[in-house]
Amino acid sequence: MELFKVSSRTDARELGKALYTVLKKSGGQVLLQAIGAGAVHQAIKGIAIARGLAAPEGAEIKTVPGFTQVMMDGTVKTMLQFRVFWR
Repeated sequence: MELFKVSSRTDARELGKALYTVLKKSGGQVLLQAIGAGAVHQAIKGIAIARGLAAPEGAEIKTVPGFTQVMMDGTVKTMLQFRVFWR
């Protein structure tokens, strides 16, 4: 499974293209990790762009969101994870 770390400065178009390419080649899943509202926003836009690229082929991209906690700089932060599947 591929792991993509998304920040608020991530280009959503590039993320969407990368998601589409990796999912199409492997047919598996990608895990996106995002901390903060800006990063979550870019991750969701990237997923939407990947879905748009896959739709003409009759393929669906499914997403399952979830929370996890990580330790950063001595504090516990909540991170959003998106499992993205090619269907």
